[in-house]
Amino acid sequence: MSIRWTYAFADRPAARFEQACAFWTAVTGTRLSELRGDLGEFTTLLPDGADPCVKVQGVAAGEGGAHPDFAVDDVDTFTEQALGLGAVLAAGHEGWAVLRSPAGQLFCAVPWQGEAVRPPVVHGSRLDQLALDVPPSAYDAEVAFWSGLLAGWQSLPGSRPEFHVLKPPPGLPVRLLLQRLGTERPASAHLDLACADIEATRARHEELGAELVARGGHWTVMRDPAGGTYCLTGRDPETGALPGR
Repeated sequence: MSIRWTYAFADRPAARFEQACAFWTAVTGTRLSELRGDLGEFTTLLPDGADPCVKVQGVAAGEGGAHPDFAVDDVDTFTEQALGLGAVLAAGHEGWAVLRSPAGQLFCAVPWQGEAVRPPVVHGSRLDQLALDVPPSAYDAEVAFWSGLLAGWQSLPGSRPEFHVLKPPPGLPVRLLLQRLGTERPASAHLDLACADIEATRARHEELGAELVARGGHWTVMRDPAGGTYCLTGRDPETGALPGR
């Protein structure tokens, strides 16, 4: 089994799908693909001169969130490995699969389409990380699951005790950060951007319709025009590393 490419999926309420698409294309310097799905609920954000790594989905129920897609050589083999490590098959489709991690986080296995060129940094930032927000009771098992599934990725403690980082091999555009929540609630996920200057990026995002939610240590929590929360983080947009690391 080989993971050839990674995608970050922004899941937003179907009623606000257009707002989500307009905002995230502006943030990532991309354009929309043709809509896909029975209800036109899927789109890919297409960069110029590179391969895409961000998609948007309009969901019929709930507030949405985010999930990763793994583009692999063999969907069936990847799915079997995930099930063997404790995942659950949420939906099987012809050629691709939707799964849930042991904590309940959705992720997808899709066929690799030859993607190889990472999108560039845009306006001093890059969407390069999915943060999986995990309840305390499931955190250790979830770290073990993702570390086992993503063999060949670096599995490392994060900058804080509640963080664990999974770094892909060079060239793959989206990595994972597992974050242990302070309270018990269902697992979820959100998008993270690495920013050369958080305040400058925040100001630009606010001009595009986002709202400030909270400030943390080296991150700022934002809400996009479709109601989804995401974070601006003080990491190098080229490498994903914190200053001095």
